[in-house]
Amino acid sequence: MGGPLPRDATVAVIGAGAMGSGIAQVAAQAGHPVQLFDARIGAAEEARQTICATLDSLAAKGKISIDGARRASSRIAAANVLADCAGAQLVIEAIVEDPEAKRSLLRELEVIVAPETILASNTSSLSITALAAGLEYPQRVVGMHFFNPAPVLPLVEVVSGLATNRAVAETIYASAKAWGKFPVHALSTPGFIVNRCARPFYGEALRLLNERAADAATLDAVMREGAGFRMGPFELMDLIGLDVNFAVTRSVWDACFHDPRYTPSVLQRELVAAGFLGRKSGRGFFSYGAGAAKPQPSTLPPQSRPAAVRVCGDLGLAAALVDRWKRNGVTVNRDRACDAFPDGAISLDGGPLALTDGRTATVRASETGERDLVVFDLALDYSTCARLAVARADGCSERAWHAAVGALQAAGIAVSALDDVAGLAAMRTVAMLANEAADAVTQGIATAHDVDLAMQKGVSYPLGPLAWADRIGAARVRDVVMNLRAHYGEDRYRVSPLITRRCASGRPLAE
Repeated sequence: MGGPLPRDATVAVIGAGAMGSGIAQVAAQAGHPVQLFDARIGAAEEARQTICATLDSLAAKGKISIDGARRASSRIAAANVLADCAGAQLVIEAIVEDPEAKRSLLRELEVIVAPETILASNTSSLSITALAAGLEYPQRVVGMHFFNPAPVLPLVEVVSGLATNRAVAETIYASAKAWGKFPVHALSTPGFIVNRCARPFYGEALRLLNERAADAATLDAVMREGAGFRMGPFELMDLIGLDVNFAVTRSVWDACFHDPRYTPSVLQRELVAAGFLGRKSGRGFFSYGAGAAKPQPSTLPPQSRPAAVRVCGDLGLAAALVDRWKRNGVTVNRDRACDAFPDGAISLDGGPLALTDGRTATVRASETGERDLVVFDLALDYSTCARLAVARADGCSERAWHAAVGALQAAGIAVSALDDVAGLAAMRTVAMLANEAADAVTQGIATAHDVDLAMQKGVSYPLGPLAWADRIGAARVRDVVMNLRAHYGEDRYRVSPLITRRCASGRPLAE
C-alpha cells in the first residue's frame, strides 16, 4: 500500500443518498468499477439512474466528453445485497451519521470483504478510533470525508484513528489525489480540520448578533465585502441548515468536554427549537418564502468628504487607503510620529480613526486619552474592499464621527456602523480562526499546510487562516485574542501556544 488504488480496483459505496451517490460518481469518473448499495430496496438503482442522468447532463453542457459520460455510467452497478461488494478493494460507507449504525455496518462488512480491503468512513465528525474499535482488523479503517456535493467540492479529509495503518491512510490520500481531489491528512479528533477550525466563523457572528452589534444582513455584508468571504456567516448557516450547524457545534463541544471555545449559541438553539432552520424551512436568520425581500445591510448615509487627511505613523495593513484617497482627490499629509497609536492612525477634523486592536473603542479611548476615537475593521485587502465596519467610543462627538465616516466614504468604501463591540466583526473572527488553526497544528491534528489548504478548499476561505495570520502579524493576532479575553473574561479567548512561540521567534505560522 501507499500508492493510489489501481484503476481496475472495485470501489463499493454503501449508502445511496446525496453524499453516497456523489462519491460513487467521483470514483466512476476516475475509472473505477463501482458497486453502489443501499439498505432500502430500489434506492441504489434509483441513485444509479440519477448519476447517469447527471453525467449525461454534464456531457450535454460540454463539461465532460460524451464518451467519458458513457464510460463512467457503465462502471456503476447497483448492488442488490451487501455481499455483492465482497470483491471491492475499497469500501466507503456514507450512511446515516450515527455511530452505532456505522459500527454495525463495519462489523458486517468485515466478514464479507477480504482482510486487505480498506474500510473508509465518510463521517464528518465521528471518531474513526471509536468506529474501528472491536474490529478484527481496525488498522484498515480510515476516514475519507468528502464535502457535499462530492463531485464539485475538491477537499477530502483523510482521517487516521489510533489504530489506522499509515500505509492505509497514504493509499487513500494518493487515491483521492488521483481522483482529482485535494486530500489532507488529519487525526481523528472532534471535527477533524474543517468542522473544528470553522467554529469561530459561526460562533463569533452569533455572539455579535446576540450582543446586538448589528443585524445579520449587515454583519454578513461586512464579512463578504470587507473580509472577502464568499458568504456571510448567517446566510451560510441558513444554507447549511441551522439544525445541522448547531448539531456540529454541539458535537464538537460535547466531544471536547465542554471547552468554552466551542460553546453553542442559545440564540441558535432557540431558532432550531422554533423550526426556523434556514432555506429548507423557509425561514432562518432570513426569510425565503414567496415574495420575501432580500435583506439589505445597514449603510451609513453620505457625509462630507474631507479635503485632506493626516496619516500618523505607519498604517501597516491599511496603508492602501492612502492610494485610494489620492485617486479620489483627497490630499494626504504625513506625520511619522504617533505615540498614542503605535499601529498608526488617521487624524481627522475632530478625532482619530484607527484599526481595531480587539478592544472596544471606549476602552481604547480611555487608555489613550482620545475621547473622539473611531475604530475600523479588518479587510482582506484595503485596496479593493467595498465595505468596512466602524464603531465609535462612548462620548465621541458627532463631528468626529461624521468626519471618520466621510473619510472612508471618500476612499470609495461603504461604511456600516456597529455598536462598540470588542474587535468589531472581521478582525475578531479572523483572529479566532487563526487561533483555532494554530491550536490544531499545536496538537498535531494536521500540518499548517494541510490546515490552510483544508479551509480554502473545504469552505472556500479567501486565505488559509494561518497565512492570513502571517499577513496580519502573529503579534497582532495575539493581542486581539488577549484583548477579547480581557473584555469577556472567558477561557474561550485563550491564545494558542503556537502563536505565542511564533511571536517570540518571528517565524511564520504557515510554514
